[in-house]
Amino acid sequence: MEQATIRVEGMSCSHCVSSVEGALKANHVQGTVDLATGTVSIQYDPDKINLDTIKNVIEEQGYTVR
Repeated sequence: MEQATIRVEGMSCSHCVSSVEGALKANHVQGTVDLATGTVSIQYDPDKINLDTIKNVIEEQGYTVR
């Protein structure tokens, strides 16, 4: 398993947290949103999914990955 922290813009409420964490979980990625810092901490298996795909999953929810 690998870990990373992704900076995400546009998250501001509990719905945002549910949206991002749910989309990550559906793609077999453990993610935790921190609204205060605007980040998502993730754990993922690089043999199953890569970081670019994870970023796309977040962007598909309507947020901007930096």
